[in-house]
Amino acid sequence: MLIHQRTLQKEVILSGTGLHTGKECMITFKPAPVNYGYRFVRTDIENSPEIPALIENVIDVLRGTTIGLNAVKVHTTEHVLGALYGLQIDNCRIELSGPEPPVMDGSSHPFAKALLDAGFKEQEEPKNYLVIDETIEYHDAENSVDIVALPLDDFRITVMVDYKNPALGSQHSGLFNLETEFFKDFSPCRTFCFLSEVEALANQGIIKGGDIDNAIVIIDKNMQKEELDSLGKKLGIESEHLVLGENGILNNRELRFKNEPARHKLLDLLGDIALLGMPIKAQVLAARPGHASNVEFVKQLKKYADRNKLARQYQHEKKAGVIFDINAILNILPHRYPFLLIDKIVEFKLDEKIVSIKNVTMNEPFFQGHFPGNPIMPGVLILEAMAQTGGIMMLNGNDKIKESVVYFMGIDKARFRKPVLPGDTLVIEATMTNMRRSVCQFDAKAYVRGELVCEASLMATVVQKNK
Repeated sequence: MLIHQRTLQKEVILSGTGLHTGKECMITFKPAPVNYGYRFVRTDIENSPEIPALIENVIDVLRGTTIGLNAVKVHTTEHVLGALYGLQIDNCRIELSGPEPPVMDGSSHPFAKALLDAGFKEQEEPKNYLVIDETIEYHDAENSVDIVALPLDDFRITVMVDYKNPALGSQHSGLFNLETEFFKDFSPCRTFCFLSEVEALANQGIIKGGDIDNAIVIIDKNMQKEELDSLGKKLGIESEHLVLGENGILNNRELRFKNEPARHKLLDLLGDIALLGMPIKAQVLAARPGHASNVEFVKQLKKYADRNKLARQYQHEKKAGVIFDINAILNILPHRYPFLLIDKIVEFKLDEKIVSIKNVTMNEPFFQGHFPGNPIMPGVLILEAMAQTGGIMMLNGNDKIKESVVYFMGIDKARFRKPVLPGDTLVIEATMTNMRRSVCQFDAKAYVRGELVCEASLMATVVQKNK
């Protein structure tokens, strides 16, 4: 994989009609400086507002991925972003004279070809790869969607689709080398939909720029001539130009690849992964993906990336099975002896869950008085250890962590099941249940040798330190 970031040698311009809005648009790809990423710029709006192509700016996933910021939108970003990501371009300014990139032929190929013609310029800054070193999963049982990222010191992606349609059937495809495979084997793959969907989409006014030349329409229902006439009118196509194809595809259009629909799903997934804002090193496996699931999967990757950023900031020495050691904790929490009550963090899922370890020894100062001859860890200190664990989870994404402190607002449903004794190892699991601005609620449970010893629900807030 490439080592350094790259951008374009020169700008390049394309124009056409947007698939969903039906509006004419000119798209201009321009070189950009290091660490710029991808930014869409609406030149048709006063002051040319910019929308960074980042997962937090996704506002809609209906039949495409729409991003927006401050009431300004860009529809159907995936084919443009797929071309940029597939060609391993890191930095590009994308100027649009309308709300949606032109659909072209329904694939990324026209964009990819234009970008190749513009040429690439290697930049001095290294690429900021997100290296996946644990399994990251997204599962949607209702829609039978599964997407997983596995550790790999490279990038590979495999997609399977199964729509239970004779013309489509089950298909799969895999991309194993962006440099040699993306442009010729994946960028030409066109978007597709079912004939039954076209009518519904046309009725909703969603595909105002759609025609038989920029999408593959798979026949999943019979239509009489009157129905085809009606559909043609809605799409602005002469009805005699619409034929129920014998190969299962409207107008008997030939596929560019036998598994073109599966390849296009892979292309869409690439375009949505680009919203992470950094290239990844991983093996990605996806079953029946779509834009909604892609976006949720990328959100999982973003949480993993944010957690890793925090780990790199505070955990300077990598240790097996440890997210934060005691030195990192000392840099995160303000607590000190004798009130620092956790020793390490062994699991951390951003805004979801954190697991800490407290090694309870006879040297703990509280054992002198609680109780002489019968040492038991005070329940209130177990709660404090839970609080400190949850505090790290709350401070995770705070860039000004040194200027913040966690104050607890409430403890509810506290239960003490068994005593904690010298020599015990306390394993504390805290799970986020609600987060609103600076206030959060989380449930915490403490275990010794797998047995529950304490549980409670806690509420806390993050505030600025007094100066």
